[in-house]
Amino acid sequence: MRFQIFDVSHGFCGYLIADNGNVMLFDCGHNDRTGFRPSEYLPAKGCTAIEHMIIQNYDEDHISDLPNLRKVLPIQVLRRNRSLTPETIETIKKEVGPITSAMESTIDMARRYIYDVINPPIFPNIEYSTFHNSYPDFTDTNNLSVVSFIHYDGMTIISPGDLEKAGWLKLLELESFKNNLKKVNIFIASHHGREGGYCEKIFIYCFSDIIIISDKKRKHETQKNNYIKHANGVLWNGGTDKRYVLTTRSDGMITIDKQMGKGYHITTS
Repeated sequence: MRFQIFDVSHGFCGYLIADNGNVMLFDCGHNDRTGFRPSEYLPAKGCTAIEHMIIQNYDEDHISDLPNLRKVLPIQVLRRNRSLTPETIETIKKEVGPITSAMESTIDMARRYIYDVINPPIFPNIEYSTFHNSYPDFTDTNNLSVVSFIHYDGMTIISPGDLEKAGWLKLLELESFKNNLKKVNIFIASHHGREGGYCEKIFIYCFSDIIIISDKKRKHETQKNNYIKHANGVLWNGGTDKRYVLTTRSDGMITIDKQMGKGYHITTS
């Protein structure tokens, strides 16, 4: 299995390739500065379809390349927070500004992908589970983020979108959520590592090897100091030095490779 976190500046895009070649895409942000777009990168790397797409958050930085992506790659299964109807998404987003083409595309998908798939694509050796808070218990898009746990042969990655402290605390009421947290090796920081997404209480249950942050210029001290104390660290480049936090800002694209029966390996480029 391979999981890549792309450098999309202040945004998110994660790309999972299963052992059989099937693909999960977690959001589809892009990078104006470098010109990176998943709609161009994925086909160039031989991707012919997105078997499973997860929209983690309904903000622009998580969906900005969606109109282009839908033009070049078929998307078979969509996972999102279904407690939000297309009409509610539109209402929430209009309160903060005009509806962009990316948001129009997201709302269109929410209207089209309304049925459960009877025979969903297979992702061998992967156990995938999601959690989210419900509308109208929360009315902000961050705390309605989809939190994903990817379990593969003793390795667990958490990808929590832009979940903020109140949302974390609500999900911590669920025993199943806490049990998933206990398995996490690789922790992708919520809300780009920024202050609003930091919740110290979750680390009662979760003490990972490494923290990964997808963001541009550091804005909050949580991105430098707070998360370091919640990681064991991993040996880096075959040496004795450890890394505790990786960021797309300074490390670029972050790739996690794992083969069955072997340890995972992280590289940056």
